[in-house]
Amino acid sequence: MDHRDILTRFKNGDLGREQAAALLTGAHPGSAARHALLTAEVAPPRAAVSQPPPARALTTAPAGGGPPLPADGYAITALHGRFPDADGLDAFWHTAVLGGRDAGRRTSGSPAGAGDFDAVFFGLTPQDAALMDPQERLLLEVLWQTLETAGCTGARLDTLTAADGEPRAVGVYVAHDPLGRAAVAPAPAGDAPAAAGAGVTLPARLSTLLDLRGPGHCVGGGGAAFLVALHQALSALRAGECGAALVGAVGLRPGPARRHPQGAEGGQGVGAVLLRPLAAARAAGDTVHAVVRATAVAHPGRRAREAAADRLARRALAAAGVTAAGVGLRETETTVAATTGDTGAATGLAALVRAVLQLRHGTLLPAPGDSSAVPWARPHDQSGRELPRRATVAVRPAAGSPAAHVLLEEPPRRGPEPIAAGPAGPAAASGELVLLSAPTPEHLAATARRLADRVLPADAVEDGTQDGRRLLAALARELRLGRAVRDCRLAVVARDTGELGAALRAFADDQAGADDLVGADDLAGADDLVGADDRGGADDLVGADDRGGADDLAGADDRDRADDLAGADDQDRADDLAGADDQDRAGAGGARGSVRCADLRGAQGPGVLFGELPETRAYLAALWRGRRLDALARLWLAGVDVTAADTAGAAPVLPLPTSALLRRPLREAGCPATDGPTPS
Repeated sequence: MDHRDILTRFKNGDLGREQAAALLTGAHPGSAARHALLTAEVAPPRAAVSQPPPARALTTAPAGGGPPLPADGYAITALHGRFPDADGLDAFWHTAVLGGRDAGRRTSGSPAGAGDFDAVFFGLTPQDAALMDPQERLLLEVLWQTLETAGCTGARLDTLTAADGEPRAVGVYVAHDPLGRAAVAPAPAGDAPAAAGAGVTLPARLSTLLDLRGPGHCVGGGGAAFLVALHQALSALRAGECGAALVGAVGLRPGPARRHPQGAEGGQGVGAVLLRPLAAARAAGDTVHAVVRATAVAHPGRRAREAAADRLARRALAAAGVTAAGVGLRETETTVAATTGDTGAATGLAALVRAVLQLRHGTLLPAPGDSSAVPWARPHDQSGRELPRRATVAVRPAAGSPAAHVLLEEPPRRGPEPIAAGPAGPAAASGELVLLSAPTPEHLAATARRLADRVLPADAVEDGTQDGRRLLAALARELRLGRAVRDCRLAVVARDTGELGAALRAFADDQAGADDLVGADDLAGADDLVGADDRGGADDLVGADDRGGADDLAGADDRDRADDLAGADDQDRADDLAGADDQDRAGAGGARGSVRCADLRGAQGPGVLFGELPETRAYLAALWRGRRLDALARLWLAGVDVTAADTAGAAPVLPLPTSALLRRPLREAGCPATDGPTPS
């Protein structure tokens, strides 16, 4: 950092006088002060935080010693997990709050999905899915759900780029217990199946199935495995090899789990987190659940494991410029065992989830032997300035496995995120276009119901209020940018959340809805989609034989024609492009609030528009700017991806329920199902 940055940090209290002087002169801090920092002891669990010294710039512990590398910190922008008796983080929190009062009772066994799987959702056959190791199936589910929780399975995923500009650059780092069930891992059409017996290929297979283009690594076994994988993921982020990193873990221990302070019996757990540089996450409007300030990993060699754990604690604290007094919570394999039992490679994941949830709720869970949770007071420095809550997550080394230490901090406090303003005036009366898609009609109906029930409760009808319209606009935009585009599609125009909820519930309740999905062969042709006899070149856009010629695709003899297609020079041009004779025309081809849908699984070719061309994107962008909702809905149902052209500007990510998974028992693979699917 330059002299101005140093003086600014000193003025703000982020640097002490000695630290600032050392940085300005190029000297090292006094040996006495440095020795005091490195020899600080780790605070016991739930230790009070009162007067920690000023912190240095956020840093991450280097892998090879030497001074810490400066960084802004790394944000956990999404997390998802399933544990015994806790299918989801809300259930996990409730179970953890019970603490000692619930200790000792047996759980129901493996997390949902260990024996059941939704092969169709991931483009696999039941036979292929049955050949996968159960841990691989579980990881595939939670990695996808974590990406969806972050709003990063659709157009927004392309914005996660590596230093060289490659989109979809998401690293995959996983920890798991020994694999033994897999024989052959399925691959997309045209690719040869890869042998699945070796865990080292697991990140590559998961990246292929999810179409992610970042680095990856696999850590097998040991309670610290997840924290080691997280440490490696941060190294890739720091090097610019990826724009985000998925870090997952799965542990399937034999026998039923018993939650008690020693965690002697087996347990199960699976989950993942998504990491991004903090500055990038805040600029993108991501939800920040916690900030990773520092990590430290090492094998103990022949040294006593307690000594190795203490060494890593000192390294992590020193890297972040924090003393033990600045840490108010310590999560370890012992505190986790009281909630989940021995979860193997997912032990570090469970400990991190517990720490993040306590930071989120401002509540300290019962420590082993305690009976109740207590409020977690926010610390202050000597001048009364409020400081962030901090927690450590540590797993001591076992035989043949490393130890790991992670320092977490609650996210920077900021005011409530404003919901992006919706349309006003006549545009507000036209409503919002809500687009939803899924791999099958059954999935589409289940996802529509989930969205209506969890985001749009029946007793929360907004009746067209301003807040209701703004929430609806944010929800519609999140579905367009945050969700993957699939073959079975739904479109509905609604004026408020109550109207949308009613339409989605009616669609989900219609048992014949899936059968009534419009087939690809029944869709209106390109001429009907444009809806005008004189399209001013739109015929060339939708039916050009020579897709390599920009002029032909634009339907004009000169480049100025593209401006007309984009609607830049003539606002009325959007009416012709959209095929709308009436400015007030609303609804996806029908009454406002009614649902139209289409099944494109049998469609052939690229569809009515070639979406990779800039002229096509300009055309679609003009429709969004002109709010030609009917034309956009009809193009969507005809197979056009209209979502990526919605460039209304950055807005905070709106957390939504994940897509419904319809799991089926794999023992029925290839046979008619005797039991209905289990939505999740």
